[in-house]
Amino acid sequence: MTTLDYNARSTADQVIAGIDLSGRHIVVTGCNSGLGFETMSSLGANGALVFGVARSLESARAACRRAGPTCTPIAADLSDLGSVAAAVASIRATGAPLDAIVANAGIAELPSLQTRYGVEMQFLVNCVGHFALLDGLSATIRDGAGRIVIVSGPAGRAHSAVNGPSLGIDFDNLDGAQSYHPARFYAQSKGALTLLAREFARRLAGRGIAVNSVDPGRTRGTGIDRHQSRSAWRTLARLFLRNAQRGAATQTLLAASPAVRGVTGQHWADCRIGPSDVAENDAELGSRLWEICQRIVATGAEAAAAPNARPEVPIAAAA
Repeated sequence: MTTLDYNARSTADQVIAGIDLSGRHIVVTGCNSGLGFETMSSLGANGALVFGVARSLESARAACRRAGPTCTPIAADLSDLGSVAAAVASIRATGAPLDAIVANAGIAELPSLQTRYGVEMQFLVNCVGHFALLDGLSATIRDGAGRIVIVSGPAGRAHSAVNGPSLGIDFDNLDGAQSYHPARFYAQSKGALTLLAREFARRLAGRGIAVNSVDPGRTRGTGIDRHQSRSAWRTLARLFLRNAQRGAATQTLLAASPAVRGVTGQHWADCRIGPSDVAENDAELGSRLWEICQRIVATGAEAAAAPNARPEVPIAAAA
C-alpha cells in the first residue's frame, strides 16, 4: 500500500500495519493523551522502543503502562528549559541511537497572558521547548535514516490568525506585552513550528535526516481545546471531529513507514504532502527563528544556574 492509499479516515494503526519496528528507538512528546498517546501506542504495538515524554513523570508512567512494556517514561515540562535539558540528558544517557522524534505536545489559547524567560507561554512551550529538545537530541539521531516529525497546524495558519502580522511571527512582541490574543498567539506558535521544521530539514539534510511538519486536523479527545468556551455550536461541532487514532495517522506514518523514506522539508496533512505557505518557506525567516530559539534556550540555561534570577530575553534586539 502506498501513501496515496491513506487519507483523512486512515488510523495510526493502519498506516504502519505489518511493519516490524523492533529495535527502533522513537521519542514521542505529549504521550499522556490524545495524538501523542495514540502515536506511542501504535509504534509500541509494532515493536518500537518508545520514550514517552510528558510534563510529569507520573503522567508519563501512567501512559506508558497503558501503552505497553516497550514504552519508557520521561518527564519534560516544555515550559521549563531546565526540565527539557534534564530529559535530553536522560535519553542520551541510554546510549540508544534514535530513529525518530515526534514533537507532538502543545498548549492552546491560554485565556490570559503568561510568560517565562520573557516569552509568551504558547510560543515557549510549543516552539522553543521543542526546539530545545530536538536540538539537544539531534546528534543522537541516526544518519541516513533518522526522522523528525513536528506537529504544527494548517499551512499559513499564522498568516490568517486574528490580527496576525504579515510575516506570521511578530518577533517584536514575543512576550505579548504590546498586545495579547489567545488564538493569534497559538496560531503564531504553530506557524513557527512549520517554519522550524523547514529549518531543521535544511540544517540536517547533509546527514540524511528527514524532517517534516504535520497538520493533524481537527481532532477530538486531545485536551488541546480545554481553554476554549463550551458554546452549543462548539459542542455540536466536536461530534464531527476525527478521533485521536485518525488524527495521529500522519505523524505515525512519517515517523515509521518505509513508504515515506527520504521525504523531507514538506508539510503534510491527511497522510499526504499538502500546500505550504510562503513565509513558512522563507530561509531568512527560518534562520532568524533559529537564532531567537537559541537565545531563549541560553537564557533558560542561565536561569537554571541562578534559580532566583528573573530572566528576560531581549527579543527585539535579536534580529
